[in-house]
Amino acid sequence: MERDMRSSGAGRNQTQYKRKKKSRRRRQRRKLILVILVVILAAVGLIFSFAWNKYEKMGKTLIKEKDVKMNELTPETKEAMKGYESIALFGLDNRSTGNFESGNSDAIIVASINKDTGEIKMASIYRDTYLDIEDNKFRKANAAYANGGPKNAIEMLNKNLDLDITDYVSVDFSALVNAIDLLGGIELDITEEEASWMNGDGSEGSGYISSVAEISGKSSSWVSSGTGVHVDGVQATAYTRIRYTEGWDYKRTERQRVVISKMFEKAKQSDLLTLNKLLDELLPDISTSLSLTELLALAKDAGKYSLGENAGFPFEKDSRDIGNLSSMVVPMDTEGKVNLEWNVVQLHKFLYTNESYTPSQTVKDLSAAIQANTGY
Repeated sequence: MERDMRSSGAGRNQTQYKRKKKSRRRRQRRKLILVILVVILAAVGLIFSFAWNKYEKMGKTLIKEKDVKMNELTPETKEAMKGYESIALFGLDNRSTGNFESGNSDAIIVASINKDTGEIKMASIYRDTYLDIEDNKFRKANAAYANGGPKNAIEMLNKNLDLDITDYVSVDFSALVNAIDLLGGIELDITEEEASWMNGDGSEGSGYISSVAEISGKSSSWVSSGTGVHVDGVQATAYTRIRYTEGWDYKRTERQRVVISKMFEKAKQSDLLTLNKLLDELLPDISTSLSLTELLALAKDAGKYSLGENAGFPFEKDSRDIGNLSSMVVPMDTEGKVNLEWNVVQLHKFLYTNESYTPSQTVKDLSAAIQANTGY
């Protein structure tokens, strides 16, 4: 009986001990979970703080999606474009004024990002392309930005090209110089003719290198022609500004896309310290309508991004003086006729792999108006 009581008491003590042990383990697990949560929240806070700090350095223009004008697109066209993020990229030459609300956009690029594959395609809109920049006012495409800022430039692209763009990124002239220098330069294939225009005739201030160096406040040197020539920021920017070789402005937009591609590949190979410096240097010279949330959403897939093909728009073109306007780039077709509509079809095939795209009535009307205005 006594043994049974001792046995029973020992059993209760053992049970209580096990319960206390389990309770301690639960408390320890709770503490551990709490610590993990605190660490995670702290990390998220640091990342958000870091991202916000970077974001605050950028210029920002709020553009409400519902306020951006678009054409009446077919359901099939909308569905095809749904798998892509389309962004307008503008290169401004404001001589470091910091004003992103005006000025002609020397570079106009439509970038489409395939949401599944991460492939980025770029189409340069030739700045002298004869398009409707606002309310049936036909001028050079680059005048749309000067006429009404980034929102008007976006709407010009949407109206003439049947796009659904609501966001933009504008980069000032000086940002390119600093970014390339921070990346340690890039390699370019430079012809003798290109080197000649970059270097000038040897007199003070001649050549694109001297001009860019003066504007950016950075020193540089002449370049030699050749394959895989290493160039600094001033030299690379000078290369993008050449417009008097064979191919004229068409060739210049091609050079711009080459430099962007080279920068993209170099950035992907750079370490975090270099990329951080790059952001600090670049962001004050950039303006965007993208929110921090949108930028973070794009950034999370940065590892899978790759540059695909690039092209110039119009695909078929001619240069003509129109009325009292200077030389314009006129969209043509393969039969030598003025035809904006045909070029827009090719653009949708290129950017969105949409073989069944049907132009909107707006694009058809604009195509007819351009044909009538040009007189041929």
